[in-house]
Amino acid sequence: MADHTIKGKTVLIAGGAKNLGGLLARDLAAHGAKAVAIHYNSDAARPAAEETLAAIRAAGADGYVFQADLTAAAALEALFAEARRAMGSIDIAVNTVGKVLKKPMAEISEAEFDAMSAVNSKAAFFFIKEAGKSLNDNGKICTLVTSLLGAFTPFYASYAGTKAPVEHYTRAAAKELGERGISVTAIGPGPMDTPFFYPAEGADAVAYHKGAAALSPFSPTGLTDIGDIVPWIRFLVTDGWWMTGQTILVNGGYTTK
Repeated sequence: MADHTIKGKTVLIAGGAKNLGGLLARDLAAHGAKAVAIHYNSDAARPAAEETLAAIRAAGADGYVFQADLTAAAALEALFAEARRAMGSIDIAVNTVGKVLKKPMAEISEAEFDAMSAVNSKAAFFFIKEAGKSLNDNGKICTLVTSLLGAFTPFYASYAGTKAPVEHYTRAAAKELGERGISVTAIGPGPMDTPFFYPAEGADAVAYHKGAAALSPFSPTGLTDIGDIVPWIRFLVTDGWWMTGQTILVNGGYTTK
């Protein structure tokens, strides 16, 4: 029977410098991953990437950092190739990359739509493609999406709309890679208490979201905490391997399908 623990495994995390990706990188290293490679996009994220790298190594795992703009398919091919060379192989690949825009559809330009699609849909597609080509048998792939995939709401058409295809990529990849024992999942958090959330929201919207989940009264901020999402991802890429082809919304009762 295949080993589905984290101990001794190698991990690649896109968007792994900070916020949810950074916490996940530290968590998997602390739980026994052999090596963790983290990707970051811009020079502004480099200090956070270096801090996360130091934490990975302090936890006893080998750590590696790679910078790339993942909106180009060639960049994703190169990222996986570099991670394989550094770690020897890849067992687990997690994509936490995303871009948010809150605007009425009537105000969204073609350039804005193309930018959203490039990050949320195109990069996710080619991440899963390259993961399928690169991962060891019995590997795990997980992509971060959004609980807005289960919401009936205005203003997020370009965000939820460009994340929605990941559900279909996940299902197709699960069928295509299942014969190799590779499970493929997507996880959709509710609004998270990170710097990713606040710039897109006005004060009234922030107040609404902080009380919108059934369990909001029991959250320090009323929002989804990244610490509540990390254990779900860890589960899906270890003991939860039998779950495949699914998109799971983890949001404290914010919304459901």
